[in-house]
Amino acid sequence: MKLTLYAHPFSSYCQKVLVALYENGTPFEWRVLSNENPQIYEEFAALWPLKRFPVLVDAGRTVTEASIIVEYLELHHPGPVSLLPSDARAAIGVREMDRFFDNYISTPQQKVVFDRLRPEAERDPRGVADAREMLDTAYGCLDKIMAGREWAAGDTFSLADCGAAPFLFYADWTHRIDNSFANVIAYRQRLLARPSFARAVDEARPYRPFFPLGAPDRD
Repeated sequence: MKLTLYAHPFSSYCQKVLVALYENGTPFEWRVLSNENPQIYEEFAALWPLKRFPVLVDAGRTVTEASIIVEYLELHHPGPVSLLPSDARAAIGVREMDRFFDNYISTPQQKVVFDRLRPEAERDPRGVADAREMLDTAYGCLDKIMAGREWAAGDTFSLADCGAAPFLFYADWTHRIDNSFANVIAYRQRLLARPSFARAVDEARPYRPFFPLGAPDRD
């Protein structure tokens, strides 16, 4: 039975899973979540009442959370590209970087974006300032980490890079990566050149006008 993915192409966490699927050419049915497809959204909400996407369904089993979905695919639908090392010590390094991108790149980036979606009277200027400061700090840490590395956890593309790709993509739109962080900028360019992520970026292009901060005319 083919995998079913409930997702939206413009979502960074959905792109994280799409990159993993595209890396291995894993066949799946895409149930695109949008206002134009209320029936699909109802299916999705019934599967996962918290209504956070992506959600993967495999032979009646529902799998939630992007990182867990990627690990699930590695276990149950492996392909030629292994995204998590079989060695437990090496796998810890991949998971550590995966959490870095989730917590210190994606979380503050989304804080800035979601704040813009609020009515002006309900916005949180201090929270946004703190989020931007966190991004600058994270860029600085990542710049040191990426010195001498090709990919997030070393020489091999992994789960951590699946998340890093969309998170750094949108983070640079939200809070520009300073030129002093040359290693981060170069890494982001390598991610954009990766065919699996390039495909996800192209599929999301029609939705760029909806980016709350205004999508820049690049990438």
